[in-house]
Amino acid sequence: MRIGSRIFAPRPGMTLLTLVLLVLLVSLGRWQLRRADEKRALYDAFAAGQDGTRAIDASTPRLPRYQHVEAAGHYDASRQILIDNMVESGQAGYFVVTPFELREGGWILVNRGWVPIGPSRAERPAIPADAQPRTLHGRADKLPSPGIQLGSRLRLTPPYPVVANFPTHDEIAALLREPRWAGAADLILLDPDEPDGYVRHWSPPGFPPMRHIGYAVQWFGLSAALFVIYLVTNSRRVTA
Repeated sequence: MRIGSRIFAPRPGMTLLTLVLLVLLVSLGRWQLRRADEKRALYDAFAAGQDGTRAIDASTPRLPRYQHVEAAGHYDASRQILIDNMVESGQAGYFVVTPFELREGGWILVNRGWVPIGPSRAERPAIPADAQPRTLHGRADKLPSPGIQLGSRLRLTPPYPVVANFPTHDEIAALLREPRWAGAADLILLDPDEPDGYVRHWSPPGFPPMRHIGYAVQWFGLSAALFVIYLVTNSRRVTA
């Protein structure tokens, strides 16, 4: 194909390879845009959660993620869970998850915040909690989950506090052997100004939406650069 003073004569193998790479790069860019939309929805839900507070008990139906809630009852500090591999400001540590017995019956889990790992993993941090009745405030949330689950699940067993690597709600329920759980949320993120808590810088997990958009622009930019390289390397100037 002649275009002005140049002849475009692509080689079949190079054309096929370029097409495959272009499809891959564009797909990665579109995937990042979808991730940006998902994160935008999470951030919007986090912001909307402050619009009102829902009082919850064992009969409260499932609430939207990050809905602000209040619950009356008391902590059971004798049966706590430390969720491992949680990082705060570049430092490894645990989320402290404490069972909370609701005043009208039933249980819910409360994430009281982050604590650093001690001198060794064999030495578990002291995580006391006053067992006096209280009304706590927080946000409805899910338990932390890994991006990819590797290996088989290990059954959670005492002594307490039990150290667990991304436990599910069912695994914690089996550990605590409590039959009645509040359905409003799997977990409550304790508000930063509530007592008996630790480091609490709550926000939606992962990168913010703009980071994903930036990655999408990079993938689309690479696809455009690849296409230009393909055109240039498969063209030659016509000599007189």
